[in-house]
Amino acid sequence: MKAEAMRVKDYMATTVQTVSHDTDIMRAIRTLIDRDISGMPVVDEFGGLVGILTERDCIKVALSAGYHDESAGLVEDFMSRSVETVLPDDSLMDVAAYFARSPHRRCPVVIEGRLVGMICRRDVLRALSDGAWFSSS
Repeated sequence: MKAEAMRVKDYMATTVQTVSHDTDIMRAIRTLIDRDISGMPVVDEFGGLVGILTERDCIKVALSAGYHDESAGLVEDFMSRSVETVLPDDSLMDVAAYFARSPHRRCPVVIEGRLVGMICRRDVLRALSDGAWFSSS
């Protein structure tokens, strides 16, 4: 497949670990650790994307809770609410360019605000490495 014809929907993950905004933050951190993932979308009861929770969001929480030995709060208190998203039919090359200039490692895939998948840097690299210009030598 030519690079310009590659679409997000062809390479995104459709099974995505999510968390609810009203989940205890320490429980959410445990999920990140246990599942060996660096972030997860925060969704409402209808599957609508309301934010994202990343390791970066959780570091301060874990540090403070460990120091003060107390509960830290809910996911909604610490999640990032401003989330860059892509559509399933978006060009994979555009997403690759986004990842090249962004510190983000993953991007939720949405249709009308509802989470349908995730695309990450590794998905893009895997797709691009299949291209004819990518030498296997």
